[in-house]
Amino acid sequence: MEGFLVILAFLILFILGFPVVLAIGIPCIVYMFANGLPIDLVAQRTLYALDSFPLVAVPVFLFVGSLMNSAGISRYIYQFADTATGRLPGGLAQVNIFGSLIFAGMSGSALADIGGLGRIEIDAMRKKGFTAPFAAAVTSSSAIVGPIFPPSIPLIIYGTVTGVSVIQLLLGGIVPGLLCVVMLMLMTAWLATRRNYPRAARWPTRGELWRDFKPAFPAIVAPVILIAGMLAGFFTPTEIASVTVLYAMLISSLFYRELTLQGVLNAAFETIRASSGILLIVAVAALFGWILSVEQVPQKLTEVMLSISSNPYVLLLIVNVLLIVVGMFLDSTTAILVIAPIIAKPLVAAGVDPVHLGMVVVFNLMIGLLTPPMGLALFLVADIAKVTMKDVLKEMLPYYVPLGITLLLITYIPALTTWIPRLAVGGP
Repeated sequence: MEGFLVILAFLILFILGFPVVLAIGIPCIVYMFANGLPIDLVAQRTLYALDSFPLVAVPVFLFVGSLMNSAGISRYIYQFADTATGRLPGGLAQVNIFGSLIFAGMSGSALADIGGLGRIEIDAMRKKGFTAPFAAAVTSSSAIVGPIFPPSIPLIIYGTVTGVSVIQLLLGGIVPGLLCVVMLMLMTAWLATRRNYPRAARWPTRGELWRDFKPAFPAIVAPVILIAGMLAGFFTPTEIASVTVLYAMLISSLFYRELTLQGVLNAAFETIRASSGILLIVAVAALFGWILSVEQVPQKLTEVMLSISSNPYVLLLIVNVLLIVVGMFLDSTTAILVIAPIIAKPLVAAGVDPVHLGMVVVFNLMIGLLTPPMGLALFLVADIAKVTMKDVLKEMLPYYVPLGITLLLITYIPALTTWIPRLAVGGP
């Protein structure tokens, strides 16, 4: 009972506007005092949570995204994407989506994608005659590919808190990431045809394609190297992050030659600021999770959910509805840390593959980045585009359709997520 009171207290404090760290931490401290537990347990549990090798990958991948922005790599990615896909119906809107897929292979973060490519994409679309709200909607909806396609910061955090293999989770994101891109491109083509949006006058010649491919090649090949390394078993998630940083610094200083010492310092400062916020929540959420385990909340929830149905597809439907609501109010990191340990046990007990469940959870919460009232991606893109949230939401409405279809396909066709991880370990 006390475990559910801790959850209720967290929700009340969060609704009242307390910062997430305090909304989680205060009920935990009160619980400790009420049960006569030593206060040093707080330090022990929080430090234990941060003493995790896979978690080192989080600030390192954030550093990669910041380095790419400082080195101007985003510009070369966008130029190639423009040349390759600008003739498709929708023109620069399709370029926007394709560019997000390439950028996803190095950043692992939706907000890093918006921050890195967003301004370039929105400005270019405006100049070609697209409205700023539509440009903002395309930018934010395509940015969620970043946390799905490997590398992915949310998947690393999910694997850390649930004990699922991070490598398997990252590999599991390849097909869903590509599927999401295809769905978004189809919707964009349909909207472009109906609204008569501009596009490139002709397809590029081989010479033009090669001209813009050459400078973008070092950035484009990065995800290929990472995925090959994971499939071959050469890298752990943390090693992947470190290799990516080394690779980004090498191509920035030797190939692009635009990275300065000040740029590295700025990227480091931005990484420290972003990762400290994430890891502080991770530490406090670990204490929260420990209390729920002590109070046997996951076990009780398992009994309740299995009493409703033992059919994994029914339980997945319940979880999808729950996570869509949760994603509207909690940022993805907090939601993963608080919700994932609770729902993982009953779903796995019902026969859901843990890698498949991880992808369902993370994709759900990425959609949460695009839904009010929290909608962090919407806030960021509205600020960049200098438009209101209301205008962005109006243009976002059609894009919830391909995202919803992708979620349903990921949920009810597990092979989309599990095929490549099983291939990597030599399974069927």
